[in-house]
Amino acid sequence: MYTFLAGIALLIIGYFTYGKFIEKLFGVKDERPTPAYVNSDGVDYIPMSTPKNSLIQLLNIAGTGPVFGPIMGALYGPAAFIWIVVGCIFAGAVHDYLTGMISIRNRGAHLPELASKFLGKVMKHVVNGFAVLLLLLVGTVFVSTPASLLHLLTDGSVALWIFIVVIFAYYIIATLLPVDKVIGRLYPYFGALLLISALGVGIGLVATNAPIPELSFQNFHPEGAAILPLLFFTISCGALSGFHATQTPIISRTTKREKEGRKIFYGMMIAEGIIAMIWAAAAMSMFNGYNGLNEILAAGGPGAIVSESSTILLGAIGGTLAVLGVVVLPITSGDTAFRSARMIIADYLNIAQKKFSSRMWIALPLFAISVVLTQIDFNLLWRYFNWANQSTAVIALFVGSMYLYIARKNYFVSLIPGTFMLVMVITYIMSQPIGFNLPMNISWAGGFIGAAIILVLFFKAAKKARANNIPLEIDVSDWKKAS
Repeated sequence: MYTFLAGIALLIIGYFTYGKFIEKLFGVKDERPTPAYVNSDGVDYIPMSTPKNSLIQLLNIAGTGPVFGPIMGALYGPAAFIWIVVGCIFAGAVHDYLTGMISIRNRGAHLPELASKFLGKVMKHVVNGFAVLLLLLVGTVFVSTPASLLHLLTDGSVALWIFIVVIFAYYIIATLLPVDKVIGRLYPYFGALLLISALGVGIGLVATNAPIPELSFQNFHPEGAAILPLLFFTISCGALSGFHATQTPIISRTTKREKEGRKIFYGMMIAEGIIAMIWAAAAMSMFNGYNGLNEILAAGGPGAIVSESSTILLGAIGGTLAVLGVVVLPITSGDTAFRSARMIIADYLNIAQKKFSSRMWIALPLFAISVVLTQIDFNLLWRYFNWANQSTAVIALFVGSMYLYIARKNYFVSLIPGTFMLVMVITYIMSQPIGFNLPMNISWAGGFIGAAIILVLFFKAAKKARANNIPLEIDVSDWKKAS
């Protein structure tokens, strides 16, 4: 219990200390007009309040990641707590803040456009394809998981395909309509349900004095559970997730002032970390150890853990509400995944999105592809999503590093976690069956050598970019013309 409570305390302290340090390092220009006003179009660029933006951001980035990921990560024992806390404060929240703020400085640009500007034009095409693929995988996965949870919640009385059709219908509406019509109106209520359900489970763990394992040298992780590199891909949302880099530009286009950025981008990542801690603790403590947890996961997956632990801690009614809170998570990330994909493709092809028809002809093919992807094995999709997700995080952290390097600021705050994850990303794809399936010693060597080569190329490009005085932001007077 002490490890669990200390972890949550450290996350909160991290927001007020390291979050403040990152904000000061970046250098807020609160008098500078934001894209919400300069590029207002009534569809994607719309000024919204800080509480509303914060809840939307939390729901956008959360998905099932801070629930299902930590539940699976609980198999690695208390080591999962370390990754959630350290990863969230020093990697994930820095990633989200820099991505959101750099986007604000560049008229709400998405990651492919930022990668093109700061990492080279070739990267625009690479990252564009990578981002759209990731978002399609996210959207598809986040159709399947909430549909399965709802199917469980109704004891199978309602066919699974009915839930899938209903969720797809909602996604189409949310993707095509202006951001304030559906997302802006529903998300505050969804956000309240999410927070209440997570807090309910957390309070239930404390009130029942649940036997949450304590961190120690003897109890660092279960014997035989290899942490590296799998833990960093099992738990992504709640620690570090590249998917967030595709979501923050949605809110960078609705943020009123730069000063709001720490609450919206850094703060909501910390909130996600707290949610991850709660569900990791629940999974570790309620099923007679790791063997019992493994058995339930094998039988019913993470959804079964959510349903059973919620019911045990909160009773039938409270448990149902908690499960609904978890159902909200993937749905409110799935809709914005498709929305982000539409916006990224529109930016890439330079297609204005004010007309409904322009939005529709980009969005509908995305949904058609997603329907096909739902026929692929979920576990296979999830593994590819994990790798694509953390690869995107590496790209976003390197974009942030390049920005800070050109600005002659402390770029190590993003380069260190970016390089760490780069080693993990290369090692993972070289060692896993979804990749090259090579022996671990060869994979580790490839990870370190590959990362070293990329670092050399990064510094070579960074010195050239600084010498050429690449502008860090788009001048406000040029925004309209640029858009």
